[in-house]
Amino acid sequence: MDNTTSRRDLLKRTGVLAMGVMTWPVWMPRIALAAPETATQGDVLVCIFMRGGADGLNLVAPHGDKDYYARRDTLALAQPKSTNANAALDLDGLFGLHPNLRPLKDIYDAGALAIVHAAGSPDPTHSHFDAMDFMERGTPGEKAIPTGWIGRHLQQVASANKSPFRAVGMGSLLQQSLRGPAPATALQSIADFHLQGDAKRAQQIQDALAALYAGDGFVESEGQQTLQALRDLAKIAQNKYTPANGATYPETAFGKSLATVAQLIKAEMGLEVACVDIGGWDTHVQQGVVSNGQMPRLIEEFANGLAALYRDLQDQMRRITVVTMSEFGRRVQENTSQGTDHGHGGVMFVMGGGIIGAKVYGEWPGLSQDRLYGPGDLAITTDFRDVLGEIVSKRLNDPNLAAVFPGYATFKFRGLARESGTAAQPSAIQLPFNIKIPLPGAVR
Repeated sequence: MDNTTSRRDLLKRTGVLAMGVMTWPVWMPRIALAAPETATQGDVLVCIFMRGGADGLNLVAPHGDKDYYARRDTLALAQPKSTNANAALDLDGLFGLHPNLRPLKDIYDAGALAIVHAAGSPDPTHSHFDAMDFMERGTPGEKAIPTGWIGRHLQQVASANKSPFRAVGMGSLLQQSLRGPAPATALQSIADFHLQGDAKRAQQIQDALAALYAGDGFVESEGQQTLQALRDLAKIAQNKYTPANGATYPETAFGKSLATVAQLIKAEMGLEVACVDIGGWDTHVQQGVVSNGQMPRLIEEFANGLAALYRDLQDQMRRITVVTMSEFGRRVQENTSQGTDHGHGGVMFVMGGGIIGAKVYGEWPGLSQDRLYGPGDLAITTDFRDVLGEIVSKRLNDPNLAAVFPGYATFKFRGLARESGTAAQPSAIQLPFNIKIPLPGAVR
């Protein structure tokens, strides 16, 4: 019996091979392996995609623009100077945070959170699928390049990091932004890997794979790395994770994903990039303002998750950068269903010890009719690649932006990031420990 036949038979006997396709148990991480090259000294990047088209005009309300109130009869946030306890939290006289973003206000004031308004992709599409695809590829309007912007970055930066956890996408499928020749792992959670798996069955599969990849060839070497990754995850999962500094993550998929990212960072398993999704932002109907509707709940979950991550990783934040994005914003004029339709410009949040925060960056285009884009959208004055490019260049130590964002040569950095190796003084990024974050449950 030749080697190919023996491998196939071995996989069939263990149940790993079904219908000629490699099939892992649902609790096992999906790992795509490729050998990297030498080490990067940049930040750990946590990229959060707010899927569905988040309404940047209510996340960070332009309360100083009179046209905001003229176009939103029921959805506009009250001005900070009002007696309304649910009014926007003033930032600079023009913009104010949604009150459910209060957990982020102290981080902003401490200088570790920056906001970029009227930001997004210049492609005019209102299609969720196309807009997300363009942003994850980093090539608006262009789908010929199959790789993602993070995947190209990892390919460009020489690295001796052999860890399968160099790049991790939280979820069952790997995000498009991570796709490329560098190693990437789609991971549900360490807890699911450890607690929901059949230990006996897992050992049988690991034993089978160990026999399958016994050897010193390229394929065997890669398989052995996968097995070692599974063993490493099992070791981490042996003890229940307790976040530092009293951090409390939301008991949601988003919160659990952030807790897993924090755990991987602390375990020093070679993590360089992690992608996390939070969906549900497509608020066409009953969007809500502060306490009712779909969006206020999402904003609370988003804010509590980011605040917990910051608190948990406070000792490591000097070498961590978090960036958020959404495929597009929402229409300025609210619709007749007390919601908002697909728009254009949105808002991005950037957090970390190397970020020059306490500022809303970008030029505000205004919301008067003559300043709107297309059918009535917020115009974009900051290309999302300008924000990502500055992070890649200054915090991830990758100067080859032409390879990461092909076809884009007019970068306009906003000055929101320090050069790698510099960070705010410790006192400037300390999050006060008296913040109370009310949650129905917590990851402990």
